[in-house]
Amino acid sequence: MKRKLFLAASLVACTFLSVGAQTIPDEPKGKAIVQVFGNFHSGFGAERNDRGFELERSYLGYEYSIGKSLSIKGVMDIGKSNNVTDYQRIAYIKNALITYRTGNLTLNGGLISTTQFNMQEKFWGYRYVMKSFQDEYKFGSSADLGVSAAYKFADWISADVIVVNGEGYKKIQNQDGLLYGLGATIAPLKGLSIRLYGGVNEGVDGEKNIYNFASFLGYRNARFSIAAEYNIMQNNGNKENADLYGFSLYSSVKLNKTLDLYARYDELSSKDDWNIDKDEKTVIAGAQIKLGKYVKVAPNFRVALPAADGADNRYAGYISCYFGL
Repeated sequence: MKRKLFLAASLVACTFLSVGAQTIPDEPKGKAIVQVFGNFHSGFGAERNDRGFELERSYLGYEYSIGKSLSIKGVMDIGKSNNVTDYQRIAYIKNALITYRTGNLTLNGGLISTTQFNMQEKFWGYRYVMKSFQDEYKFGSSADLGVSAAYKFADWISADVIVVNGEGYKKIQNQDGLLYGLGATIAPLKGLSIRLYGGVNEGVDGEKNIYNFASFLGYRNARFSIAAEYNIMQNNGNKENADLYGFSLYSSVKLNKTLDLYARYDELSSKDDWNIDKDEKTVIAGAQIKLGKYVKVAPNFRVALPAADGADNRYAGYISCYFGL
């Protein structure tokens, strides 16, 4: 039944895309996507030997709009290996999708951006400095293969659904389970945003389903922003009672056209301390300086406070850099 539902959803999406492709397009136009994240960092105390220049990630791609309704996008993600002793770059296809917009409806199909923490990442605004909470602590993937739909019911409320493989964009689907997600975004006042999301990633062969729940509240105006999010992941790794909890608080202040100040506090914890070796509190604070239209430099200081007894606190200074078109 689930396979049939997924097939039906795919057919519906393809039908909309076919209709859109048959409409008379406006003048086609495209733009290159180039983003490069790098830093120089140095640890302090016990971490003093961890220092050097680092090229963290590069995004290279192209987005092409065929009129007002239809667009295609492809992005290559060039990043680090998970093996800390491997300094070679590894390339993945991050996005390869087609988008169709008509009225208040938006449809996406292919290797798409997921909806689990997309809004939180954009609101945080300093992805090149540090990933948003759910991405940083691996509550989910930022992209996956599947379909999504979003509908704007009014200026103040919208909803979205997504069905994807559930294994992220770095792995080939080799199981039958899928990830289903449902989200709602509410903007009751100017500058105020509320986001609620729930998702289930199916387990197979007797494995437990993974459940994700996320809540977000943020306010932004021309001078400053402030936000809070709370996240729950149940049965991490398809293991029963391997639950993770965490919240993140972050804020920024715009001093002038070229200078921002920002700060963030994260806290990750686990049920019955099963993840005690990785549970921690993290504080980051710094500034962002815009050096022209395409370059940003963000000096920042970070403190990590592990929850495990006897574990040393970690201190580090970073100069994060961003180049993007």
